[in-house]
Amino acid sequence: MTTVRSDAPNFRIFALIPCAGQGSRAATAQPKQYESVAGQPMVTHTLAAFAAVTEITKILVVVCSGDGFLQPTAFAPWAVADCGGVNRADSVQNGLQALLANGADPTDWVLVHDAARCLITPDQIRRLIVLCAEDAVGGLLALPLADTLKAEVNGRVASTLPRTGRWLAQTPQMFRIGSLHDALVAVAQSGHEVTDESSAMEAIGLQPQLVRGSSQNFKVTWPEDFALAEAILALRQSPTQKSTQKSPPTYS
Repeated sequence: MTTVRSDAPNFRIFALIPCAGQGSRAATAQPKQYESVAGQPMVTHTLAAFAAVTEITKILVVVCSGDGFLQPTAFAPWAVADCGGVNRADSVQNGLQALLANGADPTDWVLVHDAARCLITPDQIRRLIVLCAEDAVGGLLALPLADTLKAEVNGRVASTLPRTGRWLAQTPQMFRIGSLHDALVAVAQSGHEVTDESSAMEAIGLQPQLVRGSSQNFKVTWPEDFALAEAILALRQSPTQKSTQKSPPTYS
């Protein structure tokens, strides 16, 4: 594991990036998180954003066994654990166990973030931390649903669902390490499957806080998403943008 930063707050915050998925919907030759976006592997942009947040003590990337794509150096602000599971929940649970085995406390916080949400910004991460650090449960970035939502059966509209009070879940999602680990274990034992950490917390009766995110913090999923992500990153790196905001560091 990497060393603890000296500027960390009194309570510790860890970042966990599950990076063991294959991303079959993206139709790429390799796992989509390693595909090039704006001249660098997608996951590199994700890691750069988290590395710019000094409140985070350690960053752990969870990969599949034998995955040697990411090679952290002594100076890299992140570490790699080859304990990826058969699905996201398994990978996150294994990553939490790795954090606990390397000095994290169950009461410490963890931010779990999709590697493929490469447009996350340090400011968005800090906002989540500020609003959730004193919360009894934790929370997640999310967006109020803006579009009309349809339910489908056999390729046809079965019904129109009300969008009032409905949100699109994003990441990071921030919870206590011990609580999230216990929730994931309970869900696994029940035989149910969850696609995000908030769902696991909800399954044990908790109500995570919703923190408004950004429409740019989308998950690169489909082939056309790569061009959009690249365009947004190019805009952020333009001289005009650089003069108004500080860009996070990048690592190759």
